[in-house]
Amino acid sequence: MKYQEAIEKRRTFGIISHPDAGKTTLTEKLLLFGGAIQTAGAVKNNKIKKTATSDFMEIEKQRGISVATSVMAFGYKNKQINILDTPGHKDFAEDTFRTLTAVDSVILVIDCANGVEEQTEKLMEVCRMRKTPVIIFVNKMDRDGKESFDLLDELEQSLKIKVRPLTWPIGMGDFFQGVYNIYDKSLNLFSANKTKIEEDVHAIDDIQNKELDEMIGEDPAEELREELEMIEGVYDEFNRDEYLAGDIAPVFFGSAVNNFGVKELLDTFCEVSPSPRGRTTDLRSIEPQEDKFSGFVFKIHANLDPKHRDRIAFLRVVSGRFERNKFYQHIRLEKKMKFPNPTSFMAQDKSVIDYAYPGDVIGLYDTGNFKIGDTLTEGEKMMFKGIPSFSPEIFQELENLDPMKSKQLDKGIRQLIDEGVAQLFIQQPGNRKIVGTVGQLQFEVINYRLTHEYGAKCQFVAKNYFKACWITTDNVQQLESFMKAKYNLLARDKDDNLVFLAETPFLLQMAEQDYPDLTFHKTSEFMLDK
Repeated sequence: MKYQEAIEKRRTFGIISHPDAGKTTLTEKLLLFGGAIQTAGAVKNNKIKKTATSDFMEIEKQRGISVATSVMAFGYKNKQINILDTPGHKDFAEDTFRTLTAVDSVILVIDCANGVEEQTEKLMEVCRMRKTPVIIFVNKMDRDGKESFDLLDELEQSLKIKVRPLTWPIGMGDFFQGVYNIYDKSLNLFSANKTKIEEDVHAIDDIQNKELDEMIGEDPAEELREELEMIEGVYDEFNRDEYLAGDIAPVFFGSAVNNFGVKELLDTFCEVSPSPRGRTTDLRSIEPQEDKFSGFVFKIHANLDPKHRDRIAFLRVVSGRFERNKFYQHIRLEKKMKFPNPTSFMAQDKSVIDYAYPGDVIGLYDTGNFKIGDTLTEGEKMMFKGIPSFSPEIFQELENLDPMKSKQLDKGIRQLIDEGVAQLFIQQPGNRKIVGTVGQLQFEVINYRLTHEYGAKCQFVAKNYFKACWITTDNVQQLESFMKAKYNLLARDKDDNLVFLAETPFLLQMAEQDYPDLTFHKTSEFMLDK
């Protein structure tokens, strides 16, 4: 129980949502309340040059969407808060799914007008599967949207989880007056366009108090009383143990862009959310309180600072204490490594740290030693499990438009592939580069970054492949026969593993029938067991 106090202070969570629900705006307002930034920037307003703190890549600023997970840390109410802001767009779901392995709880942002959307359901499936505790923030209450009770029904049905409101909106759209905090019985009155923190909070011990009528008007006050009575009758009392087990989701209402309802969310989050949790490995479960350090890499980012061409591996500390300049065992490479400049983050702003504790996410400068899923320990040989890998769905050939920049293109694409945004397959003859992704938008991002970060001129040309399959076998003769017959559909991945690029489901099925001793793996995850 060596580092118990430091562990208890940590709160590490991810913010997830469908695109445009206001997730990055909410992240920024949490930072504002935490004192990590002084004024809020408008995320999507082109007239305002200041962009969201967590959207630091140039392409994110231009498009107004997040395409990479950002890591941010700040202190609030004697807690160390670690936020992982994730991409909402489905084309970048891989990054989000991997990030969910590194958090202990989640805040799910819902647009009050659009309700539950497809991407939200998929993300929630992952949370349910992992029993991750979820808090729901219903955003944009200052605009017209669905009725609050209808929204709660939709949340329960679509997300397959019980809900319990802990704040309740007074009106909506033009008639939005504020939120009543059911959890601590206080009223926060709304005023629009806040860019700094101002509070207009009134303690209301008794909802029947006539003072409420004077503050918000008789009719809204009466409606609020009726709705609160209905909530108490329909929804179970909030139970923290049920929340921690992932069985019930507390719901908050507000307007992130106006800093409204955010403080209630943050205060309650600090009180009820879990401290760092353990993780499973291929050997055993690891608990945060263990004396010896262990952690895993869930994300790699090249050129976080384009001026310095740096590459950073994001590591989640699972147990013990990480120390600067101490040697740790890189399990996959079977070698000892030490890190003179481990960093903590505020988006792209970094500061060197001496220690890190379970729940912390730290950046390790990397010269190419790390892959997503790698484990560091003080010597115990184990690998953390559950970091997903994905089979590409879209394939395009990367063509070099400037032969003088071949080295830059090669270095750039390999570094970006290491980040996990796509997979690379090299075809012979000619060293042809086939890139596979799960979404079309990823090609735009890769192209943009190759051009602007590496100075490489290139284009993508669509290829007609159905599936990339990694091949393993003990039957060398059958493998040779297969390679002879399918030489024009074979490639090597970045680790030189043999891959079959099947053109149709039928041709893949025929290959499996004709070569029964070959195993066709649909993802590269099997390599973790090698």
